[in-house]
Amino acid sequence: MPGFLTTHVLDTVGGRPAAGMRITLYALDGERRQLAEVVTNADGRTDGPILPEATFRTGRYELVFHVGDWLDAQGHQAAGPRFLDEVPIRFGMAEDDHYHVPLLVSPYGFSTYRGS
Repeated sequence: MPGFLTTHVLDTVGGRPAAGMRITLYALDGERRQLAEVVTNADGRTDGPILPEATFRTGRYELVFHVGDWLDAQGHQAAGPRFLDEVPIRFGMAEDDHYHVPLLVSPYGFSTYRGS
C-alpha cells in the first residue's frame, strides 16, 4: 500500500473540532522545504491527505499548526505574548503506510500521537 499522511485538530477546551486552523507541512531532507499548506474543515480535518500517495516519500517531516492565529479567530486574544503560537511537530515516516498525526490543543497545552 502506498503511504500517505493525514492530520486533524481537536479543541480540548471547547470539546469540538478545530475548524479553520492553518497547517503547513515541511520536508526536512537536508533543507526545510514547504510541501503543503491547508486549512482544517468543519470536522477539524483536512479535505484530503496533507501528503497524498502520489507525492509520499519516507523521511523526516514537520507539521506546523498555526494555533495562535486560530485562537485569535476564536476570540481568545492574549494580553501579551501567547503561551502557544505556532506548534511544530517533527516526525519521521520510515515505511509506506498511513501516518496520522493529530493534535489536541488548548491555549496552554497540546499533545499528539501516531494515530490510525
